[in-house]
Amino acid sequence: MTGAGQTITVVGGGLAGIAAACALADAGSRVQLLERRPYLGGRASSYEHPGTSEVIDNCQHVLIGRCTSLIDLYRRLGVLGAIRWYDRFTFLAPGVRPTILETGRLPAPFHAAPAFLRAPAFSLRDKLAIGRGLSHFLRALPPDTEEDFAHWLQRHRQTQGAIERFWRPVLVSALNEDLERISVHYAAKVFRESFLLSGESGRMGIPSIPLSELYNRAIGYLEARGGQVCLRTSVESLRPTPTGWRAVAGGRALESDAVVLALPFEAMAALLPALPHNAGAEELGAHLAEFEHSPITGIHLWLDREATDLDHAVLLDTTIQWMFNKSRLQPGRRGSEASYLELVVSASRSLVTMSRQQIIDLALRELALFFPGVASAKLIKAAVVKEVRATYSIRPGLDRLRPRAASPWPGIFLAGDWTASGWPSTMEGAARTGYLAAEAVSRALGHARSFLAPELPAAGLMRWIRS
Repeated sequence: MTGAGQTITVVGGGLAGIAAACALADAGSRVQLLERRPYLGGRASSYEHPGTSEVIDNCQHVLIGRCTSLIDLYRRLGVLGAIRWYDRFTFLAPGVRPTILETGRLPAPFHAAPAFLRAPAFSLRDKLAIGRGLSHFLRALPPDTEEDFAHWLQRHRQTQGAIERFWRPVLVSALNEDLERISVHYAAKVFRESFLLSGESGRMGIPSIPLSELYNRAIGYLEARGGQVCLRTSVESLRPTPTGWRAVAGGRALESDAVVLALPFEAMAALLPALPHNAGAEELGAHLAEFEHSPITGIHLWLDREATDLDHAVLLDTTIQWMFNKSRLQPGRRGSEASYLELVVSASRSLVTMSRQQIIDLALRELALFFPGVASAKLIKAAVVKEVRATYSIRPGLDRLRPRAASPWPGIFLAGDWTASGWPSTMEGAARTGYLAAEAVSRALGHARSFLAPELPAAGLMRWIRS
């Protein structure tokens, strides 16, 4: 069997590390997965909030049908059934009838066109501008240049309504960054794959169980294949041996034939002094110094009554961008008269300095614009989670700094959503880099193996609309 008898240490129990570890374990390697936290999932995790005694996600995470490697990982872990899929999206604007975007019977890329043409949130000028803008992404993605997407929108004569009610809410939520700081290449990728390639490509999946429950399934999965998961374990040093690498972690030495470092970019930078110094390491350190974070704020509200019968909605013209109705999304919470809502503000720099109470008051005021019953509801409890290091900022030209799986040290391989994957900072990007690192390990140890899941094919007319 591929990799049989070889020991691989994977450092980092986020999605990239889980994907790499599971792929290598399936290939027959003995995997040691090390994670400094007491749970797996990294930034896609949940925990018992001390102020509410509720298990909450650090932030709502979603995927789309195009996330084939992530879906493959869920299939491995046996949790694909815990994902609820939607192909109908509700956009709400104060004082305007709801806009419903959904897949119709026309072939891609026109599958959502009838719903879009009926959308009351957009004026006729907005719709013409949006259609003209999307047409630029039909044949191929533009290259990653120094141009930001705000400038691209201006250059392509987009209306203010189109920007504020379509381009901005979709992109800020998908890429967790402001338009002025987003790469045109990755902005185009979001719209091409979510709106144009096929109806299946853009459908949205939402986990119906807490995130840590979802990803902790990897512990049993790895142990059943002879692996070991060490939580609350940080790596203190890595040194080469005649046959591989020795990691000192949690006060003990772990020997392995190869190592996968599946860490966030800031953790990778912090680990560099514990690795052998060379010119490649120096260059990697310089590149890491150019990455920046972008924050997300999650607002959790428990109300004494039902606020809405919607499972989720995009909220327009407000600070709050998304509403997720956890009372409906999580089966264990159904049947209660109370409501549990999670609200999301991506690229939330304006909220970082605000107090918890200021954010809660803001959220309740804005929610009442869409759901009037909120104004008379009693707030039972609330939690505010500021993830100031939620994602890296997908700035124009950043791809030139993103390394591939091979590292400056023979036998060590890199993974993490910040490494080269062809995707921005997403769960799919992380899963892909985990599989890519596993492939690189496999090649280095003489057992070439492919782990990346096949891409979802284009549908309808998009099969022939190519450059």
